[in-house]
Amino acid sequence: MNASAPFSRRHLLISGASTLGAVALGIGFANRAQGIDEDGRIAVATTVGMITDVVRNIGGDLVVAQGLMGPGIDPHTYKPRASDIATLGDADIIFYGGLHLEGRMVETFEKIHNGGAIPAIPVAERIPEELLISHSDTSYAWDPHVWFDVSLWTIAVEAIAESLSGTFPQHRETFESNLASYRAELEELDAWIFEQVERLAPEQRVLITAHDAFTYFGARYGFEVRGVQGVSTASEAGAADIQDLADFIVERRIRAIFVESSVSPATIEAVQAAVGAQGWGVAIGGSLYADALGEEGTPEGTYIGMVRANVNTIVGALLGENAE
Repeated sequence: MNASAPFSRRHLLISGASTLGAVALGIGFANRAQGIDEDGRIAVATTVGMITDVVRNIGGDLVVAQGLMGPGIDPHTYKPRASDIATLGDADIIFYGGLHLEGRMVETFEKIHNGGAIPAIPVAERIPEELLISHSDTSYAWDPHVWFDVSLWTIAVEAIAESLSGTFPQHRETFESNLASYRAELEELDAWIFEQVERLAPEQRVLITAHDAFTYFGARYGFEVRGVQGVSTASEAGAADIQDLADFIVERRIRAIFVESSVSPATIEAVQAAVGAQGWGVAIGGSLYADALGEEGTPEGTYIGMVRANVNTIVGALLGENAE
């Protein structure tokens, strides 16, 4: 933000008991020339790492993208920090998942956007409803984990590029060029996933994870998907849920189940124990990236690298190559 530019303050009251710990926070936003900071770049605030990575690919050197939620962070239960409020207040534009991925934080983004201070774009909500998956979880009209279907995530990527171009039209040509290059990489990734899945027989394509984050993956690439918890990790799995899943694993003779990098392994370990009590051994096939990327600077710290790592882990474990 250009501290020397003249401005008038707007104060938005950001509240919400579950999101901000019942603390009302005032945020001052400047009416300023957009896209100007000390380095002359666009300040972008994002939530999950998948969105942060897209913004960096589309924006390139023109943007500085600051993600609120790093590796291992669960967006469903995330509690904002004081530094997050500062990041949002300094942003020229905000991108978040939407579809209640970020829980009650969505109220914050909507107030910022509707107050006219900063554009705040829910990227998954740009996907046509007929392509979304509804869910029985009453707190979620739609499953928000759209990035596990690469073809759907491409629509969200296009929405990010469109919003950047519309807000900063002086850079439209660069954003559109970067989008074309990145879209080609996503098409290659989508084709590669289908190739890897073909290594599994149809009856082997059963994916059991800590929470129900992989439904889009299953629908796109032909897996039956079960999660111990629901779409949101804020819901808890009961003993009956664990036992039902254990019975299913024993009946289907499933070889491996998976923990997630942003969710406690306790429920999956409980399922493994319940399966063992019935005389069938199921392995922990590895850890998957569900709601967060890997460490920054690693291949898994990018969206494409994360997806590749997940597919390699899933296929290898279900083939018995890397399960423990």
